[in-house]
Amino acid sequence: MEVHLKNLTMAFDGHGKKTESRVIAVNNFTATIKSGEMVSLLGPSGCGKSTTLMLLAGLYRPTGGQILFGEQDVTKIEAEKRGIGMVFQNYALYPHYTVRKNILFPLKMKKTPKAEAEKRVHEIARLVQIEHLLERKPAQLSGGQQQRVAIARALVKEPKLLLLDEPLSNLDARLRLEMREEIRRIQLEVGITAIFVTHDQEEAMSISDRIMLMKDGVLQQACHPQEMYKKPVNTFAAEFIGSPPINMLDRDGQKVGVRPEHFTLTKENGFFAGQISHLETIGRDTLIRVKSTESTGETVRAFVDGDAAIKIGDACNLAVKPENVHRFNAETGERVGDA
Repeated sequence: MEVHLKNLTMAFDGHGKKTESRVIAVNNFTATIKSGEMVSLLGPSGCGKSTTLMLLAGLYRPTGGQILFGEQDVTKIEAEKRGIGMVFQNYALYPHYTVRKNILFPLKMKKTPKAEAEKRVHEIARLVQIEHLLERKPAQLSGGQQQRVAIARALVKEPKLLLLDEPLSNLDARLRLEMREEIRRIQLEVGITAIFVTHDQEEAMSISDRIMLMKDGVLQQACHPQEMYKKPVNTFAAEFIGSPPINMLDRDGQKVGVRPEHFTLTKENGFFAGQISHLETIGRDTLIRVKSTESTGETVRAFVDGDAAIKIGDACNLAVKPENVHRFNAETGERVGDA
């Protein structure tokens, strides 16, 4: 199912009733999520991504704009009539119910015949690989297992749209990696349209067909993860995507960005000259921090070959290919040219 957001706006009243006290959490958001696509809403805390998800779920009523599921305008339709499945950050499982009863619950609310409901519970439990846990209660499960139960409960009613609100933030690093792979596998196997809210760029980059990057309620860029990495539309997108972050420098009235991996050591006068102030081994590479020898005092991070004969205090020249230099308007922050 395709999802269309048209000029979607959500404003909350502040402490006063005056117009100027209103907080615009989502501002004129227009986008299309294609059928069967996994899209991540990405951005820092307070950017409006969870509010956008609540609007899609029908838990908030927008102050402006439209939401269409396919050709159906659902802007004013109640949440329970939208045909959505939702997975929350805290799983929201019933502690006194077994896994089986937790998954059965939405089917019971829909008055699904018992035999059909039991069949669907076993099918979805098999899909998310928790068949052996059906008689346990949530307290007897690990965080990853509880997350699988929450996903099974969201999918068992065969929704048109799956919404996931920071579903991995309560898991440790190893489980986050495992569960994001599982969420992607399940989403592809079911073929459902899914929207995944996260503040973690690594999660968004690894799980998404497309990323929709937000800041202050405004959609900044919507595209394939690698396109966003290679061609950020503005300095915010350039700085938010990438770890370690992009190096931003002032050059000839422009802001110039260079990813750490695009620098190379050179013996000649390069793009950036300075002295190595920090050195850190990361796998087979070495991450160095170089402080400019110029009065600007600018500092950059660069990845270099781990076998390079360098040490803290060494003079250092860094080169970069022209096609790997991102240029931005110094005043607006908008991307300049395609290079």
